[in-house]
Amino acid sequence: MDDGLSPTLNRPRWQALLADAITRPADLLAALGIDAAHLALAAEHLRDFPIRVPRSFVARMRPGDPNDPLFLQIWPRPAEADEVPGYGVDAVGDMAKLKGGGLIHKYRGRALVIATGACAVNCRYCFRRHFPYGDAMAARGQWRETLAELDADHSIEEVILSGGDPLALSDDKLAVFAEALETRPWIRRLRLHTRVPVVLPERVDGALLRWLTASRLQKVIVLHANHGNEIDDSVIAACVALRSTGAQLLNQAVLLRGVNDTTDAQAELSERLLAAGVLPYYLHVLDRVAGAAHFDVSELTAQTIMRELAARLPGYLVPRLVREIAGEPAKTQLPW
Repeated sequence: MDDGLSPTLNRPRWQALLADAITRPADLLAALGIDAAHLALAAEHLRDFPIRVPRSFVARMRPGDPNDPLFLQIWPRPAEADEVPGYGVDAVGDMAKLKGGGLIHKYRGRALVIATGACAVNCRYCFRRHFPYGDAMAARGQWRETLAELDADHSIEEVILSGGDPLALSDDKLAVFAEALETRPWIRRLRLHTRVPVVLPERVDGALLRWLTASRLQKVIVLHANHGNEIDDSVIAACVALRSTGAQLLNQAVLLRGVNDTTDAQAELSERLLAAGVLPYYLHVLDRVAGAAHFDVSELTAQTIMRELAARLPGYLVPRLVREIAGEPAKTQLPW
Protein backbone atom coordinates (compact mmCIF):
# COMPACT_ATOMS: atom_id res chain seq x y z
CA MET A 1 0.00 0.00 0.00
CA ASP A 2 1.13 3.58 -0.61
CA ASP A 3 1.53 6.27 2.01
CA GLY A 4 -2.04 7.45 1.44
CA LEU A 5 -1.11 11.11 1.57
CA SER A 6 -3.58 13.79 0.56
CA PRO A 7 -1.57 16.25 -1.57
CA THR A 8 -4.07 19.07 -1.14
CA LEU A 9 -4.36 18.84 2.63
CA ASN A 10 -0.76 17.76 3.40
CA ARG A 11 -2.00 15.11 5.80
CA PRO A 12 -2.77 11.39 5.54
CA ARG A 13 -5.71 10.72 3.27
CA TRP A 14 -7.48 8.71 5.95
CA GLN A 15 -7.58 11.75 8.22
CA ALA A 16 -9.29 13.78 5.51
CA LEU A 17 -11.82 10.98 4.96
CA LEU A 18 -12.43 10.73 8.69
CA ALA A 19 -13.03 14.48 8.91
CA ASP A 20 -15.60 14.09 6.12
CA ALA A 21 -17.61 11.48 8.06
CA ILE A 22 -21.38 11.98 8.31
CA THR A 23 -22.32 13.47 11.67
CA ARG A 24 -25.97 14.52 11.14
CA PRO A 25 -28.91 12.10 10.98
CA ALA A 26 -30.53 14.07 8.16
CA ASP A 27 -27.38 13.78 6.05
CA LEU A 28 -27.27 10.01 6.53
CA LEU A 29 -30.90 9.62 5.49
CA ALA A 30 -30.31 11.79 2.46
CA ALA A 31 -27.22 9.81 1.44
CA LEU A 32 -29.22 6.57 1.56
CA GLY A 33 -32.47 7.88 0.11
CA ILE A 34 -34.42 7.00 3.26
CA ASP A 35 -37.50 9.07 4.18
CA ALA A 36 -36.38 12.17 6.07
CA ALA A 37 -39.14 11.51 8.61
CA HIS A 38 -37.56 8.21 9.69
CA LEU A 39 -37.73 8.08 13.49
CA ALA A 40 -34.59 9.11 15.31
CA LEU A 41 -33.40 9.68 18.87
CA ALA A 42 -34.36 13.10 20.20
CA ALA A 43 -31.64 15.72 19.80
CA GLU A 44 -31.20 16.28 23.55
CA HIS A 45 -30.22 12.61 23.95
CA LEU A 46 -28.20 12.41 20.75
CA ARG A 47 -25.83 15.13 21.96
CA ASP A 48 -24.40 12.71 24.53
CA PHE A 49 -23.42 10.17 21.86
CA PRO A 50 -23.69 11.74 18.40
CA ILE A 51 -23.84 9.97 15.09
CA ARG A 52 -20.55 9.43 13.25
CA VAL A 53 -19.96 7.21 10.22
CA PRO A 54 -17.43 7.32 7.34
CA ARG A 55 -18.93 7.68 3.88
CA SER A 56 -17.15 4.56 2.64
CA PHE A 57 -19.07 2.53 5.23
CA VAL A 58 -22.32 4.21 4.22
CA ALA A 59 -21.59 3.16 0.62
CA ARG A 60 -21.90 -0.48 1.74
CA MET A 61 -25.46 0.04 2.99
CA ARG A 62 -28.50 -0.76 0.87
CA PRO A 63 -30.06 2.47 -0.46
CA GLY A 64 -33.60 3.11 0.70
CA ASP A 65 -33.58 0.27 3.27
CA PRO A 66 -34.00 1.34 6.91
CA ASN A 67 -33.56 -2.31 7.94
CA ASP A 68 -30.13 -2.67 6.37
CA PRO A 69 -27.90 -4.45 8.94
CA LEU A 70 -25.13 -1.86 8.67
CA PHE A 71 -27.53 1.07 8.93
CA LEU A 72 -29.13 -0.40 12.06
CA GLN A 73 -25.76 -0.48 13.83
CA ILE A 74 -25.22 3.26 13.56
CA TRP A 75 -28.74 4.74 13.38
CA PRO A 76 -29.78 6.46 16.67
CA ARG A 77 -33.20 4.95 17.37
CA PRO A 78 -35.66 6.46 19.86
CA ALA A 79 -35.38 3.29 21.98
CA GLU A 80 -31.94 4.46 23.15
CA ALA A 81 -33.69 6.85 25.52
CA ASP A 82 -35.60 4.04 27.27
CA GLU A 83 -34.54 3.23 30.81
CA VAL A 84 -34.30 -0.56 31.10
CA PRO A 85 -33.60 -2.33 34.42
CA GLY A 86 -30.24 -4.07 34.42
CA TYR A 87 -28.67 -1.73 31.86
CA GLY A 88 -26.17 0.79 33.22
CA VAL A 89 -23.35 3.10 32.24
CA ASP A 90 -20.46 0.76 33.19
CA ALA A 91 -21.61 -2.54 31.76
CA VAL A 92 -18.37 -4.51 32.16
CA GLY A 93 -16.81 -2.99 35.29
CA ASP A 94 -14.12 -0.94 33.57
CA MET A 95 -14.23 1.91 36.06
CA ALA A 96 -13.43 -0.25 39.08
CA LYS A 97 -10.19 -1.41 37.41
CA LEU A 98 -9.11 1.90 35.85
CA LYS A 99 -5.62 3.09 36.79
CA GLY A 100 -3.48 6.05 35.80
CA GLY A 101 -2.67 6.54 32.16
CA GLY A 102 -5.95 4.97 31.04
CA LEU A 103 -4.76 1.48 31.98
CA ILE A 104 -7.40 -1.13 32.86
CA HIS A 105 -5.97 -4.24 34.49
CA LYS A 106 -8.65 -6.94 34.79
CA TYR A 107 -6.97 -10.12 33.66
CA ARG A 108 -3.73 -11.85 34.61
CA GLY A 109 -0.76 -11.13 32.35
CA ARG A 110 -2.43 -8.50 30.18
CA ALA A 111 -3.69 -4.97 30.52
CA LEU A 112 -5.83 -2.77 28.34
CA VAL A 113 -4.95 0.83 27.57
CA ILE A 114 -7.60 3.43 26.70
CA ALA A 115 -5.47 5.10 24.04
CA THR A 116 -8.05 7.67 22.95
CA GLY A 117 -11.74 8.41 23.12
CA ALA A 118 -11.99 8.96 19.36
CA CYS A 119 -13.57 6.45 16.98
CA ALA A 120 -14.13 6.39 13.24
CA VAL A 121 -17.72 5.25 13.80
CA ASN A 122 -20.13 5.50 16.72
CA CYS A 123 -21.77 2.11 17.04
CA ARG A 124 -25.04 2.46 18.93
CA TYR A 125 -24.45 -0.66 21.07
CA CYS A 126 -21.00 0.49 22.25
CA PHE A 127 -20.32 -0.68 25.80
CA ARG A 128 -18.10 2.37 26.42
CA ARG A 129 -20.54 4.95 25.10
CA HIS A 130 -20.72 6.48 28.62
CA PHE A 131 -17.01 6.12 29.46
CA PRO A 132 -15.37 9.29 30.90
CA TYR A 133 -12.68 9.54 28.24
CA GLY A 134 -11.69 13.05 29.30
CA ASP A 135 -10.22 11.58 32.48
CA ALA A 136 -8.45 8.59 30.94
CA MET A 137 -6.76 8.91 27.57
CA ALA A 138 -3.25 7.54 27.54
CA ALA A 139 -2.02 9.38 24.45
CA ARG A 140 -2.96 12.77 25.89
CA GLY A 141 -0.16 12.47 28.45
CA GLN A 142 2.34 11.21 25.85
CA TRP A 143 1.93 7.74 27.40
CA ARG A 144 3.97 8.70 30.50
CA GLU A 145 1.48 7.54 33.13
CA THR A 146 0.73 4.39 31.17
CA LEU A 147 4.40 3.43 30.94
CA ALA A 148 4.86 4.15 34.64
CA GLU A 149 2.04 1.72 35.47
CA LEU A 150 3.59 -0.93 33.23
CA ASP A 151 7.00 -0.40 34.82
CA ALA A 152 5.45 -1.05 38.22
CA ASP A 153 4.02 -4.45 37.22
CA HIS A 154 6.30 -6.82 35.32
CA SER A 155 3.58 -9.49 35.27
CA ILE A 156 1.97 -7.67 32.33
CA GLU A 157 3.27 -9.38 29.20
CA GLU A 158 0.61 -8.22 26.76
CA VAL A 159 -0.56 -4.64 26.21
CA ILE A 160 -3.92 -4.13 24.53
CA LEU A 161 -4.55 -0.80 22.83
CA SER A 162 -8.24 0.05 22.80
CA GLY A 163 -10.41 3.12 23.21
CA GLY A 164 -12.27 4.59 21.49
CA ASP A 165 -10.17 3.20 18.70
CA PRO A 166 -6.36 3.30 18.78
CA LEU A 167 -6.16 3.64 14.99
CA ALA A 168 -7.90 7.00 15.28
CA LEU A 169 -4.50 8.21 16.53
CA SER A 170 -1.66 9.29 14.25
CA ASP A 171 1.05 6.80 13.41
CA ASP A 172 3.66 9.03 15.05
CA LYS A 173 1.90 8.69 18.41
CA LEU A 174 1.35 4.97 18.04
CA ALA A 175 4.95 4.32 16.96
CA VAL A 176 6.32 6.21 19.97
CA PHE A 177 4.33 3.98 22.31
CA ALA A 178 5.28 0.78 20.50
CA GLU A 179 8.95 1.76 20.63
CA ALA A 180 8.67 2.42 24.35
CA LEU A 181 7.11 -1.00 24.91
CA GLU A 182 9.92 -2.64 22.96
CA THR A 183 12.47 -1.39 25.53
CA ARG A 184 10.67 -3.29 28.29
CA PRO A 185 11.80 -6.91 27.94
CA TRP A 186 8.93 -8.37 29.98
CA ILE A 187 6.38 -7.15 27.42
CA ARG A 188 5.98 -9.72 24.64
CA ARG A 189 2.82 -8.82 22.75
CA LEU A 190 1.00 -5.78 21.47
CA ARG A 191 -2.67 -6.23 20.72
CA LEU A 192 -4.80 -3.69 18.85
CA HIS A 193 -8.58 -3.71 19.23
CA THR A 194 -9.87 -1.76 16.26
CA ARG A 195 -12.89 -1.31 14.01
CA VAL A 196 -11.18 1.25 11.79
CA PRO A 197 -9.83 -1.14 9.10
CA VAL A 198 -13.42 -2.33 8.62
CA VAL A 199 -15.21 1.03 8.48
CA LEU A 200 -12.33 3.08 7.02
CA PRO A 201 -9.88 0.69 5.31
CA GLU A 202 -7.93 3.65 3.91
CA ARG A 203 -6.43 3.95 7.39
CA VAL A 204 -4.18 0.99 6.58
CA ASP A 205 -1.48 2.94 4.75
CA GLY A 206 2.29 2.87 4.40
CA ALA A 207 3.00 4.70 7.64
CA LEU A 208 0.93 2.28 9.72
CA LEU A 209 2.43 -0.76 8.03
CA ARG A 210 6.00 0.47 8.56
CA TRP A 211 5.91 0.80 12.33
CA LEU A 212 3.94 -2.41 12.75
CA THR A 213 6.46 -4.33 10.63
CA ALA A 214 9.43 -2.82 12.47
CA SER A 215 8.21 -3.74 15.95
CA ARG A 216 9.90 -6.68 17.69
CA LEU A 217 6.68 -7.37 19.60
CA GLN A 218 4.32 -10.15 18.67
CA LYS A 219 1.35 -8.40 17.11
CA VAL A 220 -2.31 -9.38 17.34
CA ILE A 221 -4.96 -7.25 15.66
CA VAL A 222 -8.51 -7.93 16.77
CA LEU A 223 -10.96 -6.44 14.28
CA HIS A 224 -14.63 -5.81 14.85
CA ALA A 225 -17.02 -6.76 12.06
CA ASN A 226 -20.57 -7.85 12.79
CA HIS A 227 -21.97 -8.63 9.34
CA GLY A 228 -20.60 -10.05 6.12
CA ASN A 229 -21.71 -6.97 4.17
CA GLU A 230 -19.11 -4.93 6.05
CA ILE A 231 -16.29 -6.83 4.35
CA ASP A 232 -15.81 -5.64 0.77
CA ASP A 233 -12.73 -5.74 -1.46
CA SER A 234 -11.21 -2.66 0.18
CA VAL A 235 -11.45 -4.27 3.62
CA ILE A 236 -9.95 -7.51 2.31
CA ALA A 237 -7.02 -5.54 0.85
CA ALA A 238 -6.50 -3.77 4.17
CA CYS A 239 -6.47 -7.09 6.02
CA VAL A 240 -3.97 -8.59 3.58
CA ALA A 241 -1.69 -5.60 4.17
CA LEU A 242 -1.99 -5.92 7.95
CA ARG A 243 -1.12 -9.60 7.79
CA SER A 244 2.02 -8.71 5.82
CA THR A 245 3.39 -7.04 8.98
CA GLY A 246 3.45 -10.39 10.76
CA ALA A 247 0.28 -9.67 12.73
CA GLN A 248 -2.27 -12.34 13.58
CA LEU A 249 -5.77 -11.12 12.64
CA LEU A 250 -8.82 -12.12 14.67
CA ASN A 251 -12.38 -10.83 14.77
CA GLN A 252 -14.81 -10.23 17.57
CA ALA A 253 -18.46 -9.58 16.83
CA VAL A 254 -21.49 -8.68 18.91
CA LEU A 255 -24.75 -10.57 18.50
CA LEU A 256 -27.30 -7.88 17.63
CA ARG A 257 -31.04 -8.17 17.17
CA GLY A 258 -32.07 -7.50 13.59
CA VAL A 259 -28.45 -7.26 12.45
CA ASN A 260 -26.80 -10.67 12.65
CA ASP A 261 -29.04 -12.83 14.86
CA THR A 262 -29.45 -15.66 12.34
CA THR A 263 -27.33 -18.65 11.48
CA ASP A 264 -27.14 -17.51 7.85
CA ALA A 265 -25.76 -14.10 8.86
CA GLN A 266 -23.17 -15.60 11.18
CA ALA A 267 -22.07 -18.19 8.63
CA GLU A 268 -21.66 -15.54 5.94
CA LEU A 269 -19.66 -13.36 8.34
CA SER A 270 -17.27 -16.22 9.11
CA GLU A 271 -16.81 -17.03 5.42
CA ARG A 272 -16.14 -13.39 4.53
CA LEU A 273 -13.66 -13.08 7.39
CA LEU A 274 -11.75 -16.10 6.15
CA ALA A 275 -11.62 -14.56 2.66
CA ALA A 276 -9.85 -11.61 4.30
CA GLY A 277 -7.46 -13.84 6.25
CA VAL A 278 -9.19 -13.18 9.58
CA LEU A 279 -10.25 -15.88 12.04
CA PRO A 280 -13.48 -15.54 14.04
CA TYR A 281 -12.54 -15.24 17.72
CA TYR A 282 -15.41 -14.08 19.91
CA LEU A 283 -19.13 -13.67 19.42
CA HIS A 284 -20.23 -11.51 22.33
CA VAL A 285 -23.73 -11.48 23.71
CA LEU A 286 -24.68 -7.87 24.28
CA ASP A 287 -23.00 -5.95 27.09
CA ARG A 288 -25.84 -4.43 29.10
CA VAL A 289 -25.03 -0.79 28.56
CA ALA A 290 -27.73 1.88 28.92
CA GLY A 291 -29.13 2.79 25.52
CA ALA A 292 -28.55 -0.57 23.84
CA ALA A 293 -31.25 -2.85 25.27
CA HIS A 294 -33.14 -2.95 21.94
CA PHE A 295 -30.19 -4.87 20.43
CA ASP A 296 -30.34 -7.70 22.95
CA VAL A 297 -30.68 -11.30 21.77
CA SER A 298 -31.67 -14.04 24.20
CA GLU A 299 -29.06 -16.59 25.21
CA LEU A 300 -31.43 -19.32 24.00
CA THR A 301 -31.37 -17.84 20.49
CA ALA A 302 -27.59 -17.43 20.68
CA GLN A 303 -27.18 -21.08 21.67
CA THR A 304 -29.37 -22.25 18.79
CA ILE A 305 -27.33 -20.19 16.32
CA MET A 306 -24.09 -21.65 17.67
CA ARG A 307 -25.29 -25.25 17.38
CA GLU A 308 -26.45 -24.68 13.82
CA LEU A 309 -23.23 -22.84 12.96
CA ALA A 310 -21.10 -25.69 14.30
CA ALA A 311 -23.06 -28.16 12.17
CA ARG A 312 -22.50 -26.05 9.05
CA LEU A 313 -18.91 -24.78 9.29
CA PRO A 314 -15.48 -26.19 10.13
CA GLY A 315 -14.49 -25.61 13.73
CA TYR A 316 -11.98 -22.86 12.98
CA LEU A 317 -14.81 -20.70 11.59
CA VAL A 318 -16.98 -21.03 14.69
CA PRO A 319 -16.35 -18.22 17.20
CA ARG A 320 -16.52 -18.64 20.96
CA LEU A 321 -19.81 -17.44 22.41
CA VAL A 322 -18.93 -15.26 25.41
CA ARG A 323 -20.22 -12.74 27.87
CA GLU A 324 -18.05 -10.31 29.82
CA ILE A 325 -19.03 -10.32 33.48
CA ALA A 326 -17.56 -7.69 35.78
CA GLY A 327 -15.21 -9.18 38.36
CA GLU A 328 -14.64 -12.50 36.58
CA PRO A 329 -11.01 -13.51 35.84
CA ALA A 330 -11.69 -13.96 32.12
CA LYS A 331 -14.44 -13.76 29.52
CA THR A 332 -17.18 -16.21 30.41
CA GLN A 333 -17.66 -18.79 27.67
CA LEU A 334 -21.34 -19.68 27.37
CA PRO A 335 -22.46 -23.27 26.87
CA TRP A 336 -24.48 -24.20 23.80
